[in-house]
Amino acid sequence: MPTYSRIDTVFERGEGAYIWDTHGRRFLDFTAGIAVNALGHAHPYLVEKLTEQAGKLWHTSNLFRVAGQEKLAARLKELTFADTMFFTNSGVEAWECAVKTVRKYHHDSGHPEKTRFVVVGGAFHGRSTTAIAAAKSDKMVGGFGPLLDAFDQVSYDNLNELRAAITPETAGIIVEPILGEGGIRPASIDYLKALRAAADEFGLLLVFDEIQTGVGRTGKLFAHEWADIAPDVMCIAKGIGGGFPVGACLASEKAALGMVPGTHGSTFGGNPLAMAVANAVLDVVTAPGFMDHVSQIGDLLKGKLGELVARYPSVLADARGKGLMLGLKCVVNNGEMVTRLRENGLLVVGAADNVVRILPPLTIGEKEVTEAMEILEKTCREFAQ
Repeated sequence: MPTYSRIDTVFERGEGAYIWDTHGRRFLDFTAGIAVNALGHAHPYLVEKLTEQAGKLWHTSNLFRVAGQEKLAARLKELTFADTMFFTNSGVEAWECAVKTVRKYHHDSGHPEKTRFVVVGGAFHGRSTTAIAAAKSDKMVGGFGPLLDAFDQVSYDNLNELRAAITPETAGIIVEPILGEGGIRPASIDYLKALRAAADEFGLLLVFDEIQTGVGRTGKLFAHEWADIAPDVMCIAKGIGGGFPVGACLASEKAALGMVPGTHGSTFGGNPLAMAVANAVLDVVTAPGFMDHVSQIGDLLKGKLGELVARYPSVLADARGKGLMLGLKCVVNNGEMVTRLRENGLLVVGAADNVVRILPPLTIGEKEVTEAMEILEKTCREFAQ
């Protein structure tokens, strides 16, 4: 179906932060599959573990125990707030599971009237009918109604508006700690702490969508850790598979009260191939020094982006983000900026608020930062002229 406005480029191989098209041209990839290829292209350890599993077993379904699921679940339980989790193939599936988990919790806790969610404007949770009903973006909802009426939108990082939107029917609060598609807008630490307090005060479940922010992208395993709080439910995907389709809905034992046999399922979710890769990703990102590297290289890159903004005020307005989830708010059209950067050898991706997202593999070093800045400098100079 012609649902994508595809760029006329075909890639055939990648290595680390670099990717080559079918004409042999090399690009520096700071899109990383939209924050998916967390460890870059063809990471040797991921290739090894996927190949090893591929020679043994691909699929059994969830009719049986899956050893890789049990291993990954135990590790995530040790590393996060979660006591239990459901493995999926994608981020939006994990998000849908989160919605079901929250509603079932209130139903089984004696509050079946609690079915609504407070969500923030500018968020993006996926393309299912429920997810587009939550985001209510004009470009996503047109022609797909009637939509599920269960989501009350409020402004991002505005606690007063959020608290005012809570009613006796509210079941949960759903927030991205940093808006991704919404323009790389980090929530303040105070706001995140206040969300936890509000959820507790009103008897709600707090859901963090960490599909893009999670698995080391900000310099912590999950972005909410910067605020020293924990959600009740969390959706993850993208980085946890390093390029292989896998996601998960994580929950506390309390929040998952109603998720008993028969309430949810997936044919492919948590298959042995996906679990082999996800466990391998976790091996790498939890290794000593990995998160420190992401924070250090992220600070370096953000600092240089800030200097670039200062040099080209007619082209760029702001540099923002955290870790290696960064954005440049443009003065010029961000789509034109994305195109010109690609022509000059750097792959980036646009976002709302006229922002260019910069989402490199978490494994980049100073060499790749220097190369990226040279391309960005050249491109800004072209626009300024």
